[in-house]
Amino acid sequence: MIGSALLSKPQSVRKHPACWVPTVYFAEGLPFYIVNYMALFFFQKMGVANAVNTLAISLLALPWTLKPIWSPVLEMYRTKKFFVVLMEMAGGLTLVLLALSLNLPGFFRYAVALLAVLGFCSATHDIATDGIYIAALTPSEQAAYVGWQGSFYNLARVFSMGALLWLVGMLTDRMARAHAASAAVNAWMTTFAAAGLILVALGTYHLRMLPSGGEARRQESARQIAETFWDVVASFFKKPHVILLLAFIFLYRVGEGQVIKVGPLFLQAARAGGGLGLDPKAVGAIYGIFGSVAFVCGSVLGGYFTSRLTLKRALPWLILILNLPMCAYWYLSVTLPSNPFIITAAMSTEMFGYGFGFVGVILLMMQEIAPGKYQTAHYAFANSLMNLGVILPGAASGWIETRLGYAHFFVWVMLSALPALALARFVPIAGGVRPAPQVAATQGTFSKEDWTC
Repeated sequence: MIGSALLSKPQSVRKHPACWVPTVYFAEGLPFYIVNYMALFFFQKMGVANAVNTLAISLLALPWTLKPIWSPVLEMYRTKKFFVVLMEMAGGLTLVLLALSLNLPGFFRYAVALLAVLGFCSATHDIATDGIYIAALTPSEQAAYVGWQGSFYNLARVFSMGALLWLVGMLTDRMARAHAASAAVNAWMTTFAAAGLILVALGTYHLRMLPSGGEARRQESARQIAETFWDVVASFFKKPHVILLLAFIFLYRVGEGQVIKVGPLFLQAARAGGGLGLDPKAVGAIYGIFGSVAFVCGSVLGGYFTSRLTLKRALPWLILILNLPMCAYWYLSVTLPSNPFIITAAMSTEMFGYGFGFVGVILLMMQEIAPGKYQTAHYAFANSLMNLGVILPGAASGWIETRLGYAHFFVWVMLSALPALALARFVPIAGGVRPAPQVAATQGTFSKEDWTC
């Protein structure tokens, strides 16, 4: 039933982008933040050691790094809409199963396995969603709605790190009055189940609202797929200075990769252990609301700053602004303030720097790595390596923190930025020439009057 609906013929009347772009990018961001951020808080509350916690969450991020491996499959079968809806439904059901598993003995192994499935669903959803966006919209529409992409993806961050964490804290407080021993577990069960039902609801909505993203396909020649894949890989490594560029991309986020894993644990860790001892509601407000606003503002200003200064001249400044605000963590770890305004201001400063400096590596990949015949695939390759530069340091971050302590760990994080800063001087930036954008042949010609919800 669902499969036949997803294989329907291309519509003569298009769904207005405002009917599906915001919701599909919210659905893209929600499982990402649950796996990579909310799970950190969950495992910490369940008593998992920092070293094990950060290692597990870093390894769970691998699907977003490895997604170029199975992305050709999405071109061989069905439509991209099929995979988007399927992954939303499967991801929602996985979250419900995760909620049901929390009361089982040895819950940690089941939670990690189910979060891994959720990560695979989310990474596959990313590939198919971007494919629909490129195929269903003209170049001018892509430019017009790219801001909606980022806004609703970050709204998923606000929702998961703000609303859902606040819900955990509120339910824990209420349930503790009646069942103190199981209050935290029951609160997390309810929250994960609610997030799962939201994904299922979004999948149901997108079953009707999403454009197909291209004609339905049944199969391709295995030889042709292999030859094309080899051409994609070979042409990637023939790009000028590609090894130097890849090394720089890998090093760019080494410091950030460590702090995004340990930082949230520091905020909730007991004061006796060197942390700030914040409850989930406070962390949700800081990360989900104030931190997200600061991140978006930093991203916008970083883009304007780079466009005025050029990427080559702006790059050292972007690296510094990405890493210097991490002094805020060091300050908090030394002074351990209890004033919520000081903590919020310090964390907002760090998130602003994160958003501002993150622009540099994205533009570098777009302008120096992506241009060419296979710009989508080559951008995905570079993006995957960038993610690996976050995953590997993040996997070791808990082990490093347990040996250095929070205060010395945050000093180490800032020192980790020096290799990228030194290499920035030698990175060749020519400003890649991009081919003229082409509208997908399956789009046809539409006017605004052809749009409908």
